[in-house]
Amino acid sequence: MNEHTLQEDWINAVTTAVSLIEQAGVPYTLEGIGALVVQGVMARPREKSETRLSVQWDAMTEIQRLFHSYGAGAVEKRGRETSFLFKIDCFSFRIVCRHGEVIRTDPERLRIFFSGFALFVKSVDSFLYVLKKDDPVYLEIKKYLHRLQESAAGQNGRAWNDEAYKAWVERFGPPEQAAEKIRRDPEGRLAQLAAYIGDPRGKKIINLLGSHGGKALALEILGASVTVADISEENAAYARQTAAALHVDLNYIVSDVLNLPDKIQKPENDLVLMELGVLHYFVDLEPLASLIYRLLKPGGKLVLQEFHPVSMKLVTTRGKKQVVFGNYFDKKPRERAVAFSKHLASAEELQNKVYLREWTLGEIVTAFAQAGLRVERLDEAPNMKISDIGIPKIFTLVCSK
Repeated sequence: MNEHTLQEDWINAVTTAVSLIEQAGVPYTLEGIGALVVQGVMARPREKSETRLSVQWDAMTEIQRLFHSYGAGAVEKRGRETSFLFKIDCFSFRIVCRHGEVIRTDPERLRIFFSGFALFVKSVDSFLYVLKKDDPVYLEIKKYLHRLQESAAGQNGRAWNDEAYKAWVERFGPPEQAAEKIRRDPEGRLAQLAAYIGDPRGKKIINLLGSHGGKALALEILGASVTVADISEENAAYARQTAAALHVDLNYIVSDVLNLPDKIQKPENDLVLMELGVLHYFVDLEPLASLIYRLLKPGGKLVLQEFHPVSMKLVTTRGKKQVVFGNYFDKKPRERAVAFSKHLASAEELQNKVYLREWTLGEIVTAFAQAGLRVERLDEAPNMKISDIGIPKIFTLVCSK
């Protein structure tokens, strides 16, 4: 039997098992290597490995009867876990339940479509929490996330190179007009960030995903030496023309942030600055956090100001009423309109979408802490609209090396 046929037969066996469980109305989750296969991390299940399906703990007896015709074995108990084996064709399956575990509310449970079939699977992230970094499966997951990041960067780069310049003109005016606003009040252009940055005079700063360069140019006017890194040539064009109008020599690098030139990746920056609508472009925060650690000199700090996950993922306002609209723990990446489109009068004609992954606050803080950065403070700020009172709008994370 060739690999392709073996793969098809395994898929058929999985869908047979899942269909029986669903017909019984019992919640389940595909776990183990099988979950990674259907999510595209691995090409096929390991030879002779068991395919694991967890089910709601109080339905174990019913499920065992369900698979009687497939040779369901005796129930085995190990601590809080109960399981039994059965076979479909040549493939071994293990049904598992963990006493007290509620399947439906597991934040690591995702619904995906695979070979035209809807499946509930354990998230890729859940494996990273438990595997050691030298485990072959961990390494396979990291390779998969790298491929996904490169694909997302390509899509996002194309979106940000389609009419971004026009959007900034509509939002801030021509570069000369934007320059005059920055020259008139550079501290005001920094807004809430000013208190976290302190006196920028003489500081070497890198602004990752620095977009149109407004914050970077304000910092230059105030005496800092700033490098901007961003994927968009159109953002760079607007920033450079604004810098020329200010008579400022801005170092703007057009690059995927995770593929910066080696000459930039040196521990010589006093500050790494990132702000508003940036983290969702990364499908894995570890490479970004590691890059920031490499960019900072000892004693340097990261200032990250970002939209709060509660307002982005969970709560919105409709009229004067606050509405819970989503799942705070949802890990599925999604496509959305590119951010600058709201500034375009012709936005309905703009077809490009960006590929985004929205993170929880815990995931964000943990990623930077695990990279070796020291978390100094985490501030949360409310939305300033009366109708949104009580909802956190942004947060500011400060870390040091």
